[in-house]
Amino acid sequence: MRGLHADTGYLLYRLGLRSGQLFNASLQESGLRLRHYALLRFLATSRGALQRELSSRLGYDPSAIVGLVDDLEKLDFVERRPAPDDRRSRIVVLTEGGRTFLRDTDEAGLRVTNALLDPLEPAERETLHALLRRIAEAGLG
Repeated sequence: MRGLHADTGYLLYRLGLRSGQLFNASLQESGLRLRHYALLRFLATSRGALQRELSSRLGYDPSAIVGLVDDLEKLDFVERRPAPDDRRSRIVVLTEGGRTFLRDTDEAGLRVTNALLDPLEPAERETLHALLRRIAEAGLG
């Protein structure tokens, strides 16, 4: 009989949980969670996005996106603006406050990643990252 650690899917699940716990702990002082951070990071690489696009790209329920955007808007990290091609729709855009927050949390994110990947050599980390990215891009869009 195989043990749990023989199952790659289970290991990925456990590592994902641990990564989320460490990241949420690093964000605790701000009152935000990893889901907020992920939304901000996505917006940092775009010129804004419709809420339904955020939902599909991040894999979050549409109702969760509304709450996350509301939270971030209260902190002046994002704002809703009329969509350029459809004034009835709103896009969510990262503000300068959101950019500053991301810059300030970069170091914390690196500490979390380094703590999680501490058992690996630098070349192994690069290989792991490349493999995970390939899987994510193939399966998550």
